Amino acid sequence: MVRAAVLPAVGAPLEITDIQLPDPGPGQVRVRLAAAGVCHSDLSLSNGTMRVPVPAVLGHEGAGTVVAVGDEVGHFQVGDRVVLNWAPSCGSCHACSLGEVWLCANALNGAADVHARTADGTDLHPGLNVAAFAEETVVSASCLLPLPDGIPLTDAALLGCAVLTGYGAVHHAARVREGETVAVFGVGGVGLATLQAARIAGASKIVAVDVSPEKEELARAAGATDYVVASDDTARGIRGLTGRQGVDVAVECVGRAATIRTAWDSTRRGGRTTVVGIGGKDQQVTFNALEIFHWGRTLSGCVYGNSNPAEDLPVLAEHVRTGRLDLGTLVTERIALDGIPAAFENMLAGKGGRALVVF
Repeated sequence: MVRAAVLPAVGAPLEITDIQLPDPGPGQVRVRLAAAGVCHSDLSLSNGTMRVPVPAVLGHEGAGTVVAVGDEVGHFQVGDRVVLNWAPSCGSCHACSLGEVWLCANALNGAADVHARTADGTDLHPGLNVAAFAEETVVSASCLLPLPDGIPLTDAALLGCAVLTGYGAVHHAARVREGETVAVFGVGGVGLATLQAARIAGASKIVAVDVSPEKEELARAAGATDYVVASDDTARGIRGLTGRQGVDVAVECVGRAATIRTAWDSTRRGGRTTVVGIGGKDQQVTFNALEIFHWGRTLSGCVYGNSNPAEDLPVLAEHVRTGRLDLGTLVTERIALDGIPAAFENMLAGKGGRALVVF
């Protein structure tokens, strides 16, 4: 039995309880978690914005140590340090055949599996495949990435989602070039990673935007050169910081229609607006046909940073080792499992960066 955070039903409060994990079967690995990040996607799963089978053990951003290995696993052994990969690519669907592994049609098939059971025998599903809100988890070996040497295991949890997403949004989706100007909307965990990625890319001006004035220090520590408190004049203010042109690239990390529209309005003619935030179906963004022609901007979605985790993780690890990427500055709170509900409330209130569950 291990302790875990269980979502009993969509919209219900999380329950911190004991669950029974099975031994790893063929192709599976058991991992003792060192830490798990509390991501806005976990909140979206709990409130039904994103749908997964329930009841479920949530959590998808984590790192830990292999403690048991099932048959037919050739790449991992007991004692290996690993990062969880919640969206493993199958390698055979149409998207994977195009090299777009972040769009793999089968990536979340494992979310429908029975992962564990409660003390009374109720079947539990693994949230986004990996069920990281638990002291230990059993996952397919395809959901694991070897953690390169020299990276603290606790901080490495952030590499599994926030950093891959933020770094990928800048380097893969928006393809920020040295000297370009960038605006990042939303200074949460992913937004902070995006700011650092823009700095690494050599952006000449990095504007952070958030509803909270209290996040300015966090944003500047991550690389922001300017900070704008969101208002009805946000787009105008950003144009004022960029010679009345707008930024070359705007990255939206909130997932709200109004914020997406403001990011678009803040982008220069011919610039790129990249949407990372996950919004609900009720969030409708409206454009008129003339402005699409006139502004010549590109509006694109971004899934998991358009990343290939197996290729990108070693690159990120090198940035960490050289000091270009500081994982610790993304974390504003270190909590226990029972602190996750409060972390959800803080996200809803727009407070802080990443909360990290430390086991």
